[in-house]
Parts: sequence; C-alpha cells; structure tokens
Amino acid sequence: MKKTLTVGLIVIFSSLLLDQLTKYIVKTQMTLGDEIVVIPNFFTLSSHRNDGAAWGLFSGNMLFFYAVTTVAGILFYLLLKDADVTHKKLYSYGVFLMVAGGFGNFIDRLLFQEVIDFIDIDIFSYTTYPIFNIADICLVVGMIMFTLDVLLEEFYYGKNSRQEKRKQ
Repeated sequence: MKKTLTVGLIVIFSSLLLDQLTKYIVKTQMTLGDEIVVIPNFFTLSSHRNDGAAWGLFSGNMLFFYAVTTVAGILFYLLLKDADVTHKKLYSYGVFLMVAGGFGNFIDRLLFQEVIDFIDIDIFSYTTYPIFNIADICLVVGMIMFTLDVLLEEFYYGKNSRQEKRKQ
C-alpha cells in the first residue's frame, strides 16, 4: 500500500504541476487570443479562456462546476481506496490521472472563475473541436484507462469478479 500511495502522489502532483505550469506560461506569456502555430494545419498553441465545460457548455455557472467537482472529489476518494499499482495498474493510474485532471481545472475555476485552455488540435479540418489543456488530457486518458480496466476485468474474469474480490 505504501508503494501505491507514493506512486499515486507522484503521478497526481507531477500531473498537477505540469498542468499549472503550462497554464501559468500561457497566462503570462501570451495575450488572450494569441496563437502560435506548432504544426501547420494540425497543432496550434492558442491562449483561450473557458468559463464553461467543453464547447462552453454551462458557461459562467461556477456553482454548478463547484458542485460537480465536489461530487467528483468524493467519487475519486472512494475509487482511490481500491488503488493498487502492483495488481491493478490500469485502474490505479487511471484514477490518479482523473484526480489530477479534475483538480487541475478546479484550481483554475477557484482562482480565475475560468479554465485556461491552450492546446488547439485540428483533426481532419474539424475546426470546432474544443481547445483543451493538460488537465483535460489527464481526465480523458485516466477515464480511458479506468474504463479499459473495468471492461478487461469483466471480459477476462466475468461480471462478478469485482464483487468476489471485495468479499475476500
């Protein structure tokens, strides 16, 4: 359990640090709306602010985001109790990344009442894809890892394998 705690803290805090550092650089070195083309027609750094969710959903509704983050925090706490980097790698790393991503964006909402986004990817000329940040990457990758763990466990060990393990 000590290994899991150590690894979890390293993953969470290093992801949070990378997220907050990149946002700080964007906030202090770029003017809102500035763009730096990294790979033409594919990857641009774009200084953007979002007071909502993806595509500006629920824009300006900070109480909603505080409530959602509180519920997510409780869920993360419950999920972290089952983390075990020795036996449940996908699950554990997935949860660690989701915690880091959730709190990375929550910090922005608390400090600025908006989230600093800057990664602008043009996928097959689909230009309305939302601009995102490192916290969003952590959330998505963490959710994919977590989901894969759940699906693979059910595929390999059957639907009741989690309940059987909890009884032991």
